[in-house]
Amino acid sequence: MHIIEIIKVAFGSLRSNKLRSTLTIVGIIVGIFSIIAISTVIEMLQTTIEKGVSQLGQNTFQIQKWPAIQSGGPGEAAKFRNRPDIILEEFYLLKEKLVEAKSVGAEQWSFGRVIKAGNRETNPNVQVSGCTPDAFPNNKWTVEDGRAFNEKDIQSYSKVIILGPDVAKKLFPNYSALNQEVTVDGYKLRVIGILESQGDIFGQSQDNFALIPLTAFQSMYGKRSRSINITVMSHDKETYTELMQIAEGYFRTIRKLGPGEENNFDIFSNESILTRINDITSGVRIGSIVVAAIALLAAGVGIMNIMLVSVTERTREIGIRKAIGAKKVNVLVQFIVEAITLCLIGGIAGIFLGVLVGNLAGSFLNANAVIPIDWVLIGVFLCVLIGVTFGTYPAYKAANLDPIEALRYE
Repeated sequence: MHIIEIIKVAFGSLRSNKLRSTLTIVGIIVGIFSIIAISTVIEMLQTTIEKGVSQLGQNTFQIQKWPAIQSGGPGEAAKFRNRPDIILEEFYLLKEKLVEAKSVGAEQWSFGRVIKAGNRETNPNVQVSGCTPDAFPNNKWTVEDGRAFNEKDIQSYSKVIILGPDVAKKLFPNYSALNQEVTVDGYKLRVIGILESQGDIFGQSQDNFALIPLTAFQSMYGKRSRSINITVMSHDKETYTELMQIAEGYFRTIRKLGPGEENNFDIFSNESILTRINDITSGVRIGSIVVAAIALLAAGVGIMNIMLVSVTERTREIGIRKAIGAKKVNVLVQFIVEAITLCLIGGIAGIFLGVLVGNLAGSFLNANAVIPIDWVLIGVFLCVLIGVTFGTYPAYKAANLDPIEALRYE
């Protein structure tokens, strides 16, 4: 029989047993839906998180007091809190030693600040950072209008500021912010630049911040107001890992840590954060696969059952076909195709619903919509695999029916 004829017969068989077919298809839908929906949500979150955590420049890592992701309890938080702050002197010592690096920058942050300009002011949620010139490329900060800091600004404690797009729009909605005067915690600063937008993550803008020369920042808030973060960029990808190890060794020396002593600082990169995120989400994904596997196993048993019943009900039909020349392989292929067709109907419906519901769920978290192509292909493969696996025995039984006995069957 031609494959088109076999598929037509398969659909005819499914239509003649609507209830059994529907129940079996529902089992397939549940299994495939479980995998696709959860995988879609996880991929949406990962895509959005990757976009957000990739704020460091290419081939860049950061040395800081706190770990990028904390997964422990209060005891672990206390341990990190008791670490000594990274101070400006340590940054300069490391920068002097790291001659292998392309750039070494420092930044110190203060959160929940208000910036004023005339009768306008921001909400009390602006992040203000004191930084060095090398912090700009290391954090992918690009000045769209005006200029960035230079070493002269650092050495002279210049009272200048660079605004993020959100702050600039809030304070100067009708004209350029360049060369305008703003006030931060009572200190008057001159605007010398506006940054390019960095977009949103989970619906939250990443442009609500401002930058001040690190020395001026420390004169305003004090040297020990918060630990300094040190960013280091390598010249290329080949020297990146080696540079990270060298920097760790130098900083351990600066902090006088002995052999075997645990680091009292943390080093992270975009890759290390994504690895931690993948470790967290892998458990959820494994759980969804287990649930889906159980549902698919039940659906597979249902397929085998409906195909065995179909073989029994169509015994005379099989006998007639074999009597007029149908070979074993023709009957075998026919019933396997019927099983695969049954699986694909449920699988395609499950994939469609999984992607739809997954994106709908992810949209509540303001995550970027995705279609997990790899898991869609895996879902289709599983449908075919289940159809072949659970349809083979009924097909084999049908193919080996004795045509004489089959014709006598009532």
